[in-house]
Amino acid sequence: MTLLIMLIALLVLLALRVPVSFALLIPSVAYVIMDPTARIGTAVQQTVSGVDSFAILAVPMFILLGNLANVSGVTDKLYDAAVAAIGHLRGSLGYVNVATSFGFSWMSGAAIADAAAMGRVQVPAMVERGYKREFALGVTGASSLIAPMIPPSIPAVIYAVTAGVSVGALFMAGIVPALVLVTALCFTVWLLMRKREDLRLPKSSWKVRGRTTLAALPAMGSAVVILGGILSGIFTPTEASGIGVIYIFVLALVYRMLSWRKIYRTLLTTVETSGSVLLIVAAAALFGWVLAREQAPQVAANLILEITNQPIVFLILVNILLLLVGCVLEPTAAILILVPVLLPVAETFGIDPIHLGIMVIFNLLIGLITPPVGLVLFVLSSVTRAPVPTVIKGILPFFAPMVVTLLVITFVPALTIGLPTLLGFL
Repeated sequence: MTLLIMLIALLVLLALRVPVSFALLIPSVAYVIMDPTARIGTAVQQTVSGVDSFAILAVPMFILLGNLANVSGVTDKLYDAAVAAIGHLRGSLGYVNVATSFGFSWMSGAAIADAAAMGRVQVPAMVERGYKREFALGVTGASSLIAPMIPPSIPAVIYAVTAGVSVGALFMAGIVPALVLVTALCFTVWLLMRKREDLRLPKSSWKVRGRTTLAALPAMGSAVVILGGILSGIFTPTEASGIGVIYIFVLALVYRMLSWRKIYRTLLTTVETSGSVLLIVAAAALFGWVLAREQAPQVAANLILEITNQPIVFLILVNILLLLVGCVLEPTAAILILVPVLLPVAETFGIDPIHLGIMVIFNLLIGLITPPVGLVLFVLSSVTRAPVPTVIKGILPFFAPMVVTLLVITFVPALTIGLPTLLGFL
């Protein structure tokens, strides 16, 4: 009964638009006060322990890395290189959009940062070249979901800390699924643009291609620094976040794109975002402790086992649950609430926690482009001044490749655990 009351209270608070952190804290604190066996000191310790982690330190650092990349001119360099390379193809700016997002993703780690950067640069450029505004918004929103799939993925760090798995293994596990998503998006662009002969740019000379590629190489180097350091064992993912920040900061100085005002604004944005994320992490740690005391994982396991004893049916049920939750909760909060409950059940079915992690992350990312919450929808609307319904209309055709990618991730676990196993992370 206590568990049911806690969950109802959480849902009511979320429905009333109470911030997620407080929606988690209020019922948890009420539980501690009303339960005579719950010690306040222990509850405080559990709350603090949620953010007292070396791995979680990577979150604010990767947020700062993405914000610095946003103002450093990196996006422009990557965009110019992609246009020079494939601008002559039919519907080329659609492919350029996906390719630039993929390149920028190695620095941002968050869909919101990717959507904001690409929305400012690529949507106006595509509209000016004759692309429909809806298509430009749709491909930008869909490709922004590549960022949280590959290093430095902020949702991956949150999941790894919550599930007690290797951050490096989860980073590596997302790379192949991200490439599947890139392929699916490019196929969709081809399908939608295959008859638009007018949407071609003049073919760039090899000299222009070489110059723009050379200019973009330092930006691409951040991926080499972060991934190379982790794979070689020179530093941990958390240390990689700090090295990545230094690299992008120096790069921004070389590009002469930083001013004191931009630095101040970047740091302020980073503090605001990090504060909100870490407050949710701390609140979720207390909420998770309460759920553990009330044996929520065991209750969930028994309930699911009464429904089915087939792993495939379990995976389908989890996908449906996560898609619904993703529509109303941001990924960080959803991971912190659901993973402590779902993970023990998944292990009962023999499902690898790394495989479950990528599946959980991608499910919740789809929620970022799904109403009513859909944060990417509102970010694109804000940076392009397009009405939200227009953004939604543009993204609709891209749900098909999203679903295909989700099915591949769910039912072909080798795509997620193969690379980390090959590299010795598992």
